[in-house]
Amino acid sequence: MNQTEMAKAFAALHQKGNPIVLYNIWDAGTAKAVADAGAKALATGSWSVAAAHGFADGEKLPMSVLVDTAKSITDAVDLPLSVDFEGAYSAEPEGAAANVARLVEVGAIGINFEDRVVAGEGLYSVESQADRIRAIRAMADGKDIPFFINARTDLFLAESDLSKHAGLVDEAIERGRAYAAAGGNGFFVPGLIDPALIEKICAASTLPVNIMMRAGAPDVKTLAKLGVGRISYGPGPYRSMMEKLKQEAAAIYSL
Repeated sequence: MNQTEMAKAFAALHQKGNPIVLYNIWDAGTAKAVADAGAKALATGSWSVAAAHGFADGEKLPMSVLVDTAKSITDAVDLPLSVDFEGAYSAEPEGAAANVARLVEVGAIGINFEDRVVAGEGLYSVESQADRIRAIRAMADGKDIPFFINARTDLFLAESDLSKHAGLVDEAIERGRAYAAAGGNGFFVPGLIDPALIEKICAASTLPVNIMMRAGAPDVKTLAKLGVGRISYGPGPYRSMMEKLKQEAAAIYSL
């Protein structure tokens, strides 16, 4: 498949009630392993890619390294690749679009794009984030690529008190609608694990909703019944593999 065909195939995998499951990777080697396991598409996790290169999350990884990593994956595996691009390394719409263009050039067909102010505090206003999404959409349309923008809100991830999540749902729905109108293709709500709240957002969203697996989250079958269209694992796979590596190394060095 060429890049356009991959982008279309990736979008088609997002179905409410029949979610695409993405076991997040961080390099070409893990991409090949997950592809060999039967994945239909691939997605990086920003935390994992940064950690694999010795950096913290939050756009501490040089963007050039991230772009090179994406290219190594698309060169190695013939599957659609979505890149977790955090805030696109720019607060300005034009800069964000130009940076995403670099990922398009190396074969990526989608991104996660968050509304957290990476280098500051809080979230961008709905209007500011919509402007940023609109600029990325215009760039991709100009290249005639049906690029998948997974518009992420950090409302729930930023609030560690789960009892307060119900009070954030209306704002999340408002953001999701604005992001859809600006050209978003998916709505990512990491941190949300309450089944009733997930179902409410899925019912209100015109976009397929992405839930990130974490402790306390419903299982895949339950999330499908709630109407979720995409399930991802974030840094979980990286942490699991690194723990296994440590255990195996410790067993050797303790002899």
